[in-house]
Parts: sequence; structure tokens; C-alpha cells
Amino acid sequence: MRTQLLCVIFCFQIASPEVFAQNDSIPKDSKLWVIKPGDVIPPVTLALAGLITQGKISRHFHDDVRSKYPNFHSKADEFLPYAPGVISLGLASAGVKGKHKLGDQVILALLSNIITQGVTQSLKRVIKYPRPDQSDYHSFPSGHTTTAFANATILHEEYGQRSVLYSIGGYGTATAVGGLRILNNKHWLADVLMGAGVGIGATKALYISYPWLQKTVRRMKH
Repeated sequence: MRTQLLCVIFCFQIASPEVFAQNDSIPKDSKLWVIKPGDVIPPVTLALAGLITQGKISRHFHDDVRSKYPNFHSKADEFLPYAPGVISLGLASAGVKGKHKLGDQVILALLSNIITQGVTQSLKRVIKYPRPDQSDYHSFPSGHTTTAFANATILHEEYGQRSVLYSIGGYGTATAVGGLRILNNKHWLADVLMGAGVGIGATKALYISYPWLQKTVRRMKH
């Protein structure tokens, strides 16, 4: 239990980053850190829900799902996690203006998926929670769900301001991935909730810090 609590605190630190806010009225080299509730509340809430539901609640929920859909099997959860990210890059390639240009979107997508999977895989190996099908001890959190929500957040950040349908489509797809992981007997409810929290939180943190990263890289070049 102590290990799990330490891991969750680590997730919260990722999901609750300080944000660089640039302002023309302050010196160019100054950095003002700001926290927006909308960037913090969703991932932290999901992570907390993952903690609260782990154990009996997840097992009861899983037993109920399996009793209703005992023979369910789908491979859609193998490719759907990447769909929102592919759509975002496809829109940028087609010339649809997003928050960033295509080159920056590619960098953000690569970094987001690398970071989120790094966090998720580390947690899996520290916690060593058994999967519902007993195939291994890498259940918590769900890697597929983490990837799905990371890519959904990319689509939301890039094109959500153009139309809410992009956000609905991205997060709807990510939610479907989480549901399929449970239906396929690969994950508990808690795994999916924590995976969603990590995916959203880490990607939000990356978008928040990206302007600073760009400035840092430019300084290193000169």
C-alpha cells in the first residue's frame, strides 16, 4: 500500500505541473509559473478514482462485466489508442491550422507517447498488480488507455478550440479503448482510470512546458 501511495503522489506531480505564462510587459527572460484548474482537475480526479476503486470495487465491477459478456473479444483496442494522434497529424498535414505547426506536432506527439509510456511502464514494474486473466503482473495502470488519452489530449489541445467535436471524438475514442481493455479481460477498472489520468496529465504538462523547451533549445544553439 505504501508503494502504491508513493506512485500516486508521483502521478499527481506529473498531472499538476506549474505552467509557464509569457507576458510582453515583463522582461524577456522572466518566467511566470501559473496553474490552470482545467489542466489539473481532470487527471488528478482520474488518478484518485483509480486509487479508490482498486481492489474490491474493481473486482466486483469486473465480475459483473464478465458475467454479462463472457465471450467478448475484440482487437480494436490494439490500434484505436493511436487514432486521435493520427487524426491530429493528418489535419496538420492537410493544412488545417492547429495550435502548433506540423513539425512541432510531431515532436509533441513523440515526446508525449514516450513520456506517458515511461511513467506507465515504471509504475507497472513497481506495483506488480496481477491482470484479471492472470497472464502477468503488469496490470496497473493500463498502457493502452494511457496512450489513448495522451493522443486524445493532443487532438484536444491542437484542434479543440476549432470545434468541440474534435475533443469529443478524441476522448470518446480513448474511453472506448478503456472499456475494451476491461471487456477483453486485460484490465481492471482502476487500471483504466489511472491510465487515463497519467495520459492526460503528462500530455498537459508537456504542452504547458513546450514554449519554455523551445526557448531553451534556441539558447543552446546560440
